[in-house]
Amino acid sequence: MQIGAFITDCDGLSLSQAEREFLQRTNPWGFILFRRNCESPEQIKALATEFRTIVGRRNAPVFVDQEGGRVQRLGPPATHWRKYPPASRYGELYRDDPLTALRTARNVGRLMAEDLITAGINADCLPVLDVPQPDGHDIIGDRAYAREVAQIIILARAHMTGLMEGGVLPVIKHIPGHGRAKADSHLELPVVTAKRAELEAIDFPPFAALADAPMAMTAHVVYAAFDKTEPATLSKKVIKTVIRKQIGFRGLLMSDDLSMKALSGSLTERAAGALAAGCDMLLHCNAPLAEREEVARAAGVLKGKALSRARLALRAVGRPQRYDKALALKDLERLATA
Repeated sequence: MQIGAFITDCDGLSLSQAEREFLQRTNPWGFILFRRNCESPEQIKALATEFRTIVGRRNAPVFVDQEGGRVQRLGPPATHWRKYPPASRYGELYRDDPLTALRTARNVGRLMAEDLITAGINADCLPVLDVPQPDGHDIIGDRAYAREVAQIIILARAHMTGLMEGGVLPVIKHIPGHGRAKADSHLELPVVTAKRAELEAIDFPPFAALADAPMAMTAHVVYAAFDKTEPATLSKKVIKTVIRKQIGFRGLLMSDDLSMKALSGSLTERAAGALAAGCDMLLHCNAPLAEREEVARAAGVLKGKALSRARLALRAVGRPQRYDKALALKDLERLATA
């Protein structure tokens, strides 16, 4: 059966009959989980297994936003998972002890991967490569590793390496940069008016440095220096000129959630616009089943370069590698208490 070019979600801890039928009909490439879907490792694994069984027992990616800090779907108050700090803590540690900070980022990424793989999850929307600015909205805030470009690059690389060594696919975000946005794209459309040279010097370099990542997620942000009207997700100019050419990203490009209020128009229009602009994969979540049906119709079949990139992304990681878990736990404890 042909695969749909979209990633979807579900309402609860298990699939309803209507959701099962929807997945059987539309065969989405991937599945994403939120806190409402996460009760225990056993429950999540059963949900992920059912999804994969429905879509043909292939190695379908199951995603989650597991960054640490305020964006942690698997965590407290549930007692099954460790509490992870926000990315900014790595930057704070780096100022005092760069070597330990880099080792810690890698080790904590490996611990996070172990949590996810145990629960049947094989893709994490991490690392965040946005460079925060003093006047930017706090939607990024402490989710950023640091304010210095060079520190973001090396800490994010270490964190991503830990994930991949643990068998988990990383998704760099929010390409080509959300740090200057003065609004939360979940609620409204941010417009960045910085000059092209400023963006090329500060915002784009972290993404260029990690352009070998298997997947990236777009930003619902207008970059007026390149396109005065359309956000990156819907802008052929930004995707072709900035993301693919200047940044040099060649992996699978997925949209941020199409249901976010930064985007306007019907879901069909949003989906068609993202695909026409150059997105390979549509992400749609936190919406009624009728809206999921609409996105599935608009997404169509995964084919051509997008299909090739999807296949390459799934091959980017193998089985989890062995690691010094005791040292990793000590690093996490130091990071949390320092």
